[in-house]
Amino acid sequence: MASRVVMPKLTDTMEEGVLLAWKKREGDPVQAGEALAEIETDKAIMDLEAFASGTLRKILVQDGATVMSGTLIGIIGGAEEDITSALTDTITAAPSAGGDRTSPQSAPGPVPTSPASLAGTRLIASPRAKTLAADRGIDLAAITGTGPGGRIVEEDVMKAQAPPPQILPAGTDQPLSQMRKAIARATTQSKAPVPHFYLTSEIDMEQAERFRDQFKQNRTTHPSVTDLLIKSAAIALTRHPDINVSFTGNAIRRYASIDIGIAVGIDDGLITPVIRNCGAKSLDDISTESRTLIDRARNKRLQPNEYTDATFSISNLGMFGVENFIAILIPPQAASIAVGAIRDVPVVKDGTVTAGRRMKVTLSCDHRALDGMQGAGFLKEFTRILEHPSELLPVKETP
Repeated sequence: MASRVVMPKLTDTMEEGVLLAWKKREGDPVQAGEALAEIETDKAIMDLEAFASGTLRKILVQDGATVMSGTLIGIIGGAEEDITSALTDTITAAPSAGGDRTSPQSAPGPVPTSPASLAGTRLIASPRAKTLAADRGIDLAAITGTGPGGRIVEEDVMKAQAPPPQILPAGTDQPLSQMRKAIARATTQSKAPVPHFYLTSEIDMEQAERFRDQFKQNRTTHPSVTDLLIKSAAIALTRHPDINVSFTGNAIRRYASIDIGIAVGIDDGLITPVIRNCGAKSLDDISTESRTLIDRARNKRLQPNEYTDATFSISNLGMFGVENFIAILIPPQAASIAVGAIRDVPVVKDGTVTAGRRMKVTLSCDHRALDGMQGAGFLKEFTRILEHPSELLPVKETP
C-alpha cells in the first residue's frame, strides 16, 4: 500500500517548513527510517525520515519550496503500484514573502553560478555541508574538503569564515525567516493574554567572580556566568517548587523535573535549548551540557525535544553590556529571569562608599499562577546562592 510523505509538524509553533533538498529521487529505493530529505523548521534543520519501505514514486514539492505542515510532498509505494488514490490531496505551497504562491511542481529558480561550476569542476559536498553553507552564505567553491576524495563535510564549512551579511537597501522589505515567523507568533500569543508582572533585584557578584577565578586557575575548563545562573536557579527552584509550574486554564501544573531553557541568539532570531533535570545535575555537568547545546543551537542542529517544554528559562544579555531588561514568558513557563551585565558601582558599606560588582536581574512571572510573594521568595534565594557560591558545589568538592 502506498505511503504518503507529508511535511511534519514537529513543534506546537511550527506552521510551515522549507524543503531544503531531497536526498532521494523519483524511482530510488527507500527503506523505513532512511532520510528522504532535509527540511528547515522554525528552529532547526533536520532530516525527514521515511515511515515505510518501497520506491519513491512521486515528488510533489521541489527543493527550496515552503509548504504548510501536513502538506503531501511525496509518495512511497511499490514499483508497479497504482498510487492514484494517494494523490487526492491538493498541494499548495505557502505564500512567498512577495505574496505570490509557488507551485510545488514548478522548477526552482536559477542557482547562482559558482567559480567551480564555471570552470567545469564538480563540487563534492555532503547534504549537511551544503545546507550549512547556504545558511551562512559561504561559497563551497572556496572551501577545501577534508572528507574522502576531497568531499566537503560539515566540519569544513563550520571552520570557514562567512562573508559579512548583506545589507539590504533602505526601503526594502526583508522576508521573514522561519524562525522569525515562529518568534512573532509565540511572543504575540504570550504577551497579549498572559498577565505578566516583574520583580527586579541587584546581586553582589564579587564572590561569584572569585569562585569562577578559582576554576580558571585550577582546571582546564571553567563554568560561564550563565552556568552559575543555571545551577543557582535550579537550587532555588528546588527550594521554591511553586515557581516551577505552569497555568493550564483549570489548574496549576507542578513539574517534578526542573528543565531550564537558555536563550541563545543566532543570526535570524532566538532559540532556547533546554537542560533537563537541572536539579539533579552538578555544576560541571551543567557546564558541559550547556556548551554542547549552545554550539549546536548556533549551527541549527538541535532536535525539537532539545528546545521545547522548558519549565523555567534564563536570558543573559550581560555580555553585551545591557544593564537591565525584561523577558517575555513563553508557555508553559510561569517564570523567566532576565540577567544584565556585571558592573562596577559605588556601594555604601558602614557609611563608607566603596567599589562593588553588581548585577541586575528581573524575574518575569505569570500572575495567573504566581503572586508577588512567591516570586520575591524565589528571587531572594537565587540572590543568596549567587552571593554565597560555595553552595553550587557538593560539600566536599572545591573548584
